[in-house]
Formats: sequence, structure tokens, C-alpha cells
Amino acid sequence: MSPMLPVRPFSAVRLADVLTSSLASLQSAPNPLGLPSAARAVVVLADGLGVANLRARAGHARFLTAHLAKADAVDGVFPATTAAGIASLTTGLAPGAHGLVGYRVLDSANDRVVNQLTGWDDRMEPLSWQPQPTVFDAADAAGIPSFAVGPKRFADSGFSQAVLRGARYVPAESIAARFGAAREILDAEPRALIYLYVPELDIAAHAHGWESGRWLTQLESLDAEMARAAAGLRADEGLILTADHGVVDVPAAKQVLFDTVPELVAGVRHIGGDPRCLHLYTEPGVDADALAEAWRSVEGERAWVFTRAEAMDAGLFGMVRPDAASRIGDVIVAARKLIAYYDSREPNQSARNMVGQHGSLTDEELRVPVIRLGAYRR
Repeated sequence: MSPMLPVRPFSAVRLADVLTSSLASLQSAPNPLGLPSAARAVVVLADGLGVANLRARAGHARFLTAHLAKADAVDGVFPATTAAGIASLTTGLAPGAHGLVGYRVLDSANDRVVNQLTGWDDRMEPLSWQPQPTVFDAADAAGIPSFAVGPKRFADSGFSQAVLRGARYVPAESIAARFGAAREILDAEPRALIYLYVPELDIAAHAHGWESGRWLTQLESLDAEMARAAAGLRADEGLILTADHGVVDVPAAKQVLFDTVPELVAGVRHIGGDPRCLHLYTEPGVDADALAEAWRSVEGERAWVFTRAEAMDAGLFGMVRPDAASRIGDVIVAARKLIAYYDSREPNQSARNMVGQHGSLTDEELRVPVIRLGAYRR
């Protein structure tokens, strides 16, 4: 059977272009988004706010949807997961280049799977794991101060050290407080690049689903703060809202316990990725093509299945630097139906309580907004 790679053209402008374009605008330089010159810029990353999610709940986000033009929907990254998406935003690079190629990936030097959001330790040093310079590093080199505004708990995390270095971290606990902190920076700095992180929607989606009342409450809060921030912008200040990925709700009845089919785990040493985008790492000597074929024969109607080599040849991760290649699964299983894959042998089954899911190649997960306001308004 031929590889089950999706036939999908990616947008010319992508998530990785947003922050780099904002910095370029502060330097009056050409940029992929075509942003005009500005003195100060704020880029808001709403974790989990896909274009499909936003449009489906337009009545709860009237300000944002009123400013969402058709051209303002772009592709994020594959996998459609936070570690890969934020790293691409803040480095301007595809996942293969910055190396954060999934949620949980293989650390081959230590023969273990690591969580790239929360699993950092002394064997996973941020600067060596993600050695590429950030957009904030570039801003510093250009003499432009940069800031990352987000919850205090993320200030010194390994992930923040890997993807936010070069920026001064400003802690603020609520959505409103973060926008308030950004306004204070804008008022104090003649030039500034500000990244503002909003995790609340993603948290609500995982726990309750993006169709829940709790998710809508967070969307309404974000919409109100965006409207307030836009109203207070000066003529030389630009504001952009984007996201790392979208979300789909997967009911418990649609969970697939793949380990109950022996041929799907035969020769598999480690399992990483997300429930909607598995990375399978084989034992030495195991034929990845044979494992992929086994998955296609069982799951080919509801998942895209491809080997690392096929994914790299297709450019799904962009250009992959050599030391990051082993972090990509020998076989990747990306859900295309409304399902999520779980291993029932795992001692901790708490992940199965998640409702909102993401990671795969569907438009609902990949397409994100780029809403331009203030000096950046079309």
C-alpha cells in the first residue's frame, strides 16, 4: 500500500512568519505579512484558538470575528501542538529546524521520551536542545527591547528558556492583567516588541471541551480585552492576535486503545506525541516500513500513517536539522477522523480525561487566525 500522506497545500504565510514580520515592521523592513512600519508591536498568542473554533462561536467574539478577514487564516505547524507552534512563532522556523517536533518526543541520548512543555531537567538543557536564536535575540541585536507577558508559573520553565530567551519576562496572572501589563510597556518604551500569552482557552478546552460554557467564558474575556486594547492603540502601535493550533472535541467513546491490537505495538520501544498524533519509536533493527504498513492495514481509514523518512521527504516538519531527526517518530500516526489514540498499558491514564484535543493535520487543528489591528490593520 502506498504512503497515506495527506495531499494538502500549506499556506504561503504561516505562523512562523508572524513574530518575525512584527519585528521587521519595527525596523521598517519588508516582511512576509506585509506589515507597515510601526514603533511598537504586540503579538497575542491565544493557545488553542483555531479559525474554525472562532468562526463557530462568532457570537461570543464579535470584535475578533468582525476583524477576521478571509486572508487572515493561515497554517500553523505540524504537529498542531503547543511546543512546536510557540517555538515556530518565537524562532521564525519550522519544527524540524528548532527541534521541538512534538509534545512528547524521544531523547535518544537518554533512551527516554520527554515532555517538551514540562519535562525539562538537567539532562535536557534548553540552549542545546533548542539552539536556534529567537526573534527576541534578533530584537536585542537591533536595539529593540522585547518582552514576554504570561503567567508567573512559566517565567523560569525550561520551555520558556528554550523559546523566549532574549525577552524580559513580565508575569501577570489573568488575561486582563496581561493586557494591562502590555499597555504599561507600550506607554514606557519608545520601541518595543511584546509577546503576550493566553493559555486559558486551551486549558478550558482540554478539561471541558471547546464547545463548553467554560471555554466560551474565556473566549468572551479575550474578545473584550482585545477590543479594549485595540481602542487604546496609538497610530504607531500594531496589534496581532494569532494561535498555535485549533481544537477538536473527542468524546470518550471515540478513544482508540491501540495497544489491544498486537501488531500495532510489535517492535515499538517508546510512544510519544499527542493522542491525535502519535510518534512511535521502534526497537533497534525493527523495520519502520513494516510497522507503518501494519498501522495502515488497521487504521488507514481514519488516520494518516507515514514513516519519518516519508514525513521528511514531504516537508511536513520543514528542513530537519540532523540532531533533531531522531526526535521524530520512526512511524507517525495522525488522526483524520474524530478519534484519539491511547495506550491502555500506561500506568497513568489521566490524559484520557481530556475532551479537547489537537495535534493532527486537519484544518480544524492547523488553521489559525492572524488578526491585524492598529497600525497593522488592513
